[in-house]
Amino acid sequence: MSDRLHFNLFTMNSVEHVSPGTWTIPGDQSHRYTDREYWTDVARTAESAGFDAIFFADVRGIYDVYDDDRDPAIQRGIQTPSNAPQALVPAMAEVTDDIGFAITRSTSYVHPYQLARELSTLDHVSDGRIAFNVVTSYLESAAENLGLGDRMEHDERYDRADEFMDVCYRLWEDSWDDDAVVRDAEAGTYTDPDKVRAIDYEGEYFSIPGPHGCEPSPQRTPVIYQAGSSDRGREFAAKNAEGVFVSQPTKEATHDYIEDMRDRVSEHGRDPDSLKFFPGIVVVTAETDEIAQEKYETYTDHISVEGTLSLLSGFIDMDLSELEPDQAVEHIETDAIRGTINAFTKNDPDREWTVEEVAQFAGLGTTSPVIVGGPETVVDELEAWRDEVGVDGFNLKEVTRPGTLRDFAEYVVPVLRERGLIREGYEGDTLRENMFGRTGLPAGHPGVDS
Repeated sequence: MSDRLHFNLFTMNSVEHVSPGTWTIPGDQSHRYTDREYWTDVARTAESAGFDAIFFADVRGIYDVYDDDRDPAIQRGIQTPSNAPQALVPAMAEVTDDIGFAITRSTSYVHPYQLARELSTLDHVSDGRIAFNVVTSYLESAAENLGLGDRMEHDERYDRADEFMDVCYRLWEDSWDDDAVVRDAEAGTYTDPDKVRAIDYEGEYFSIPGPHGCEPSPQRTPVIYQAGSSDRGREFAAKNAEGVFVSQPTKEATHDYIEDMRDRVSEHGRDPDSLKFFPGIVVVTAETDEIAQEKYETYTDHISVEGTLSLLSGFIDMDLSELEPDQAVEHIETDAIRGTINAFTKNDPDREWTVEEVAQFAGLGTTSPVIVGGPETVVDELEAWRDEVGVDGFNLKEVTRPGTLRDFAEYVVPVLRERGLIREGYEGDTLRENMFGRTGLPAGHPGVDS
């Protein structure tokens, strides 16, 4: 657990992310997601507030589980339309010096040799500020649109992801020596071929001779994020992640998740302190508690119930339109996001959630807790999460865009800085240095011994 808190802005290159309907709030600028200047302004604001990174979610496919129809998601703007997140990085990096950029990419729908090159390139052009949020993709529509037929079974997706990461580590860490590029004009040698090696990888899913096509980037391997909530996902995160995005609705569930993950990290021969935990959080703030509460009530008036149920149906692969509003949501095993269904069925065993209650709770930020209050109230609660739960920081989920970020920067960050809970400036040269105080992967990580 860190003394200082770390913050990422959790966003998406789309008209809507995880607060369905809030694009209808007067003044919201979600429609500007196609506007380059919108994103450069977001990057400047987050960096001035001392955030570690802009954390980009992404999804392949369209949400079509609810009512067995894609129209509700299209009509309500549920992560549709959306654009590729990685394309924003050069513009945002150009107007900032230190803030990082966490890019979500799926190991199910891209080749590791290709992705390793893309992320190395981004790490070069951003001067070492890239993170890779590893996902395995959960929408059936994504598999269909990519010509793959049925979606890959849940655990097999993680088997492929394990092999995918092994390939990437070999390419990033082992293929090129630090001093391979010599640029000896007199000898006519740009790179010493004796210092560039093939990886000769042979696995169940991939056969890749190598070598990597890129010289080592400032971080070599990007900072690795993961958000596994299922048993198989937690094992993958315990092996690979440096930062974990936690999606639990309560302090108790988050604490249990962290303790479980720390045990799993130890079993993989890694130091549990090498892993940072970032629960998603929704913050509605203003000058005073009273004004913040009024703002919260305005926000909840704009929640799209159908949009929320459409989003959640895709998350859990259960058509919630088939249930009555007062019907309890029961646990099912799913090939989609098991952590979402667990949040409402297993992680809070003393409560039975109805469909209507789930829709109301999840309307702002899905499964994440909501903090409403003036600056001191918000910071007290954030500090309590650190002290009582053991978190290292937060992924700040948006309600309005860019209003959530601007309010947090204006009202909350000054109090965080007064208490020494957020950085005044950036100490390191890369994202990993700023997050962890180290330049490379931690000891015991599979990328070190790849």
